[in-house]
Amino acid sequence: MQAASLPASSGWQWVRDGLRLFMKQPLAMFTWALAISLLVLFATFTPPVGPLLFVALMPVVTLMTLSACKHIEADRVMLPSMWPQPLLRPGVFKKMLIIGVLYAVLCIAAGLVSFMPFASALTEGMRVASIEQDLTPFISAMGVPLALFGVLYMIIAALFWHAPVLVAWHGLRIGQALFFSGIACWRNKWPFLVYGTAWVLVFLFIDLCAGLLVSAGVPSQLAGTLQIPFNIAAGGVLYCSFYPAYTSVFGIEDTHAHLDDGSNDRTQSEA
Repeated sequence: MQAASLPASSGWQWVRDGLRLFMKQPLAMFTWALAISLLVLFATFTPPVGPLLFVALMPVVTLMTLSACKHIEADRVMLPSMWPQPLLRPGVFKKMLIIGVLYAVLCIAAGLVSFMPFASALTEGMRVASIEQDLTPFISAMGVPLALFGVLYMIIAALFWHAPVLVAWHGLRIGQALFFSGIACWRNKWPFLVYGTAWVLVFLFIDLCAGLLVSAGVPSQLAGTLQIPFNIAAGGVLYCSFYPAYTSVFGIEDTHAHLDDGSNDRTQSEA
C-alpha cells in the first residue's frame, strides 16, 4: 500500500467530508454513534472487564463504521441487515478480534511502562492528598507518567488507525497492516494534528454552549441533558470523517467498488 503525504489542510477537509457524509444519512449515523456511546457507558461502569472489552472491540467498530460510510458514499441506504456484513467475510471477524486483543495488550503494556516506574511517587502523592484533603500532590505526581502514556498511546493508535480496513479490504497480513498504518499516519502527521485539534475544539465548543446555558439560568442537569444529542451527533460526524481520511491517504477513488456484498452499484444501475 502506498500512502500519500497530504498537506496539513487535509485534516480540516476530512472533518468537512465527514459532515457531508453524515448529512447524507444522519439518522443511520446518529443511531450508530448512540450505540457506540452506550458501549462506552457500559465500559465505564464495568471496570476492568468493560474497558478491556471496549478496546478489544475497537477494530470491529472501526471496520463497521468505514463499511457503513462506504455504502453511504455509494448512495446506498443503510439497512440494519447491512451493518454486520463486513464481518461475515471468511476470517474477517477472527482477524478483527486478533487485532483488538493485540491493541488491548499493547495499551496495557504502555500503561505499565508509563506508570510502574513512578509507583512510589504516585503512592506518596495519594497519601499526602488523603491527609491534606487536596488532590494537588497526586495530580502533580501524575503529570510525567500521563505524558509518557500519551506519547506511547499515540504511537499505538497510529499503528492501529488504518489496520482493520487494510486487513479486511486489502487482504494484508496483520503485521503488514500495522506497519503501513503507522507509515501512513507518520507521513500525514500534520493533517492528523489539524484533524485532532479541530475535533477537540468542536467538543469544547459544545461544552462551552452548555456552560453558557447554565450561566443564563438553565439548570445544570437540563443543560447536560440538552448537550447529549449534540455530543452524539458530533460523534457521528467524527466517525464519518474516518472514511475520507482513509480514502484520501491511500488514494481510493472508486468508492462504489468492492462493497461488502461484492456488488458494484454502478453495474447494478446499468443492468
